[in-house]
Amino acid sequence: MGRRRGIMSDRLKEELAKELGFYDVVQNEGWGGIKARDAGNMVKRAIELAEQQLANQNR
Repeated sequence: MGRRRGIMSDRLKEELAKELGFYDVVQNEGWGGIKARDAGNMVKRAIELAEQQLANQNR
């Protein structure tokens, strides 16, 4: 089974990693070096941002 293409852009992922405080790990070890909890928090934050954008569009 092949890897799925990511939905989040690399730029968004980097910004979220900076915001959540683990961008240094990404720089040193790559995305494979982050903890599962950090990856989950990154996805959770991305969903929150998407929901905010949708709410603002519907105003």
